[in-house]
Amino acid sequence: MSDKQSEGYKVICDNRQARFLYEIIETYEAGIQLTGTEVKSIRAGKANLQDGYALLRDGEAWLINVHISPYTSSGAYFNHEPRRTRKLLLHKQELRKLIGRVQQEGLTLVPLKMYLKRGWVKIVIALGKGKKLHDKRESMKRRDDQRDMQRAMKRY
Repeated sequence: MSDKQSEGYKVICDNRQARFLYEIIETYEAGIQLTGTEVKSIRAGKANLQDGYALLRDGEAWLINVHISPYTSSGAYFNHEPRRTRKLLLHKQELRKLIGRVQQEGLTLVPLKMYLKRGWVKIVIALGKGKKLHDKRESMKRRDDQRDMQRAMKRY
């Protein structure tokens, strides 16, 4: 194994807005079923999780509306569609657990982070519950207070 692959993981993209919009309950690491041009585009950092979400259909998990830009060095025939539906690769017990929680508790599956781990593209999906407006205001206030405390500590 080369030194580059054994180093750990490299974060490709992060969905910071999801942590603001949802209260994260539990996270899972999943693989993604990708084509060759998608992997090359992800290695170049051309992925966006902003509007993405995951669905559970027929006992399988699907990643929907995640944008992976077309690979520029290949022709249009061999390239992929940017917002196509991609299959998530999870263990059966994880899928059963997710299906139960999503159906019973009405939770949402949201992608949080995409990264390379030992040469494989991985994604972190989270079970999340949508925040209400007052919860969002509270988290903004808490973040501002933390920032003010850090500034005060830096001065002294």
